[in-house]
Amino acid sequence: MAETSELNATPRETGGKGAARAIRREGRVPAVIYGDKKDPESISLDFVDILKALHTGTFLSTVFKINVEGSGQSRVIPRDIQVDPIKDFPMHVDFLRIAKDAQLVVEIAVHFIGEEESPGMKRGGVLNIVRHEIEVSAPADAIPESIEADISELDIGDTLHASALKLPKGVVLTITDRDFTVASLAGQVAEEVEEDVDIVEGEVPTVGDEEADGEEGGENQE
Repeated sequence: MAETSELNATPRETGGKGAARAIRREGRVPAVIYGDKKDPESISLDFVDILKALHTGTFLSTVFKINVEGSGQSRVIPRDIQVDPIKDFPMHVDFLRIAKDAQLVVEIAVHFIGEEESPGMKRGGVLNIVRHEIEVSAPADAIPESIEADISELDIGDTLHASALKLPKGVVLTITDRDFTVASLAGQVAEEVEEDVDIVEGEVPTVGDEEADGEEGGENQE
């Protein structure tokens, strides 16, 4: 289960793009906390703190406790993050307040295990990963850090479906109308083998040569 992380925030006045740019120049990231039948709350967070959280790779599935200066603590989960299209820096974050006993829809990373035991991998097979992440519905207090996909019994040509995944208690797939593919095990692509033909250098005919040879042969026949 993923641990709850804490972030410190300060309240901010909403003032359009100009105010947001001023906050970013101060080394902070504008954000909004909304949901749980309460008014939206505009805040700003330390840029470095958000950048570190993003680098974990599980930012959008992590529950945070945000300590807002002067207004207490909010339990939230990120629902959207805007990044600079060029520098890839965080520009704005939307957080959703988490109600008590909430069930959340999140995308969880898939970790593949059993590669060393897989008959297909031993034979030189290649694992074709169809889904690196899977959307699930999970209790807010029990969001898994990852989902393990066991490929230890896969041979070349086999497919791992969603029904083979072992999900933690209370965690269910959001896609229920089909048993979708998570990964498959394929054979290595055969390398092209050059034809073993004895050709004397300088005697490789081209299309033009063949036509010319044919024409010359015809003339000789006459």
